[in-house]
Amino acid sequence: MNIKTKLDGPELPIILHRGTMHEINIMLNGEPRVANVEPRLLLTDFLRHSLGATGTHVGCEHGVCGACTVRIDGVAQRACLTLAVQCAGRRVDTIEGLAGDQHPLGDLQMAFKRHHALQCGFCTAGILMSCADWLERPHMAVPTETEVREMLSGHLCRCTGYAPIVAAVLDVAQARALARKTAGEPGHA
Repeated sequence: MNIKTKLDGPELPIILHRGTMHEINIMLNGEPRVANVEPRLLLTDFLRHSLGATGTHVGCEHGVCGACTVRIDGVAQRACLTLAVQCAGRRVDTIEGLAGDQHPLGDLQMAFKRHHALQCGFCTAGILMSCADWLERPHMAVPTETEVREMLSGHLCRCTGYAPIVAAVLDVAQARALARKTAGEPGHA
């Protein structure tokens, strides 16, 4: 198996051998971590069992439900479809790191709480990670309800009916747009 990784420079091909452990370095929620992994170990299992990041949930294991969504180098991706070795030299952010160090909950998490946008909570971590990526994209102004629902279409939630999730995302988008406008940032609606 050939995997290309980003190791402080151009991508380098790494030859992986079945049954052999390979050392990988990742930044997990801003903290450097080193571990030995088998080439076939899924990122979900690596995060949960090797690194203790149990907020990443395993749902369908086929990339359909979105419960395992994490951010890899800032982009929301399904951890159940990603091998741990593919994250060598990369930054992986999970729900445990979403709020940062200064507050127990980030603005998106507070909005979910305020709007009662979770019930059982199983899907919530993955939804929050996708929403965080989507709302932080440079082109993102205040989205419409339809745009939020389209973004959420990659997630399965069996409890909420999505209405409170949509309300929470719109709430955060509007608050962030107002903050950008107040700060005088150019190019933001």
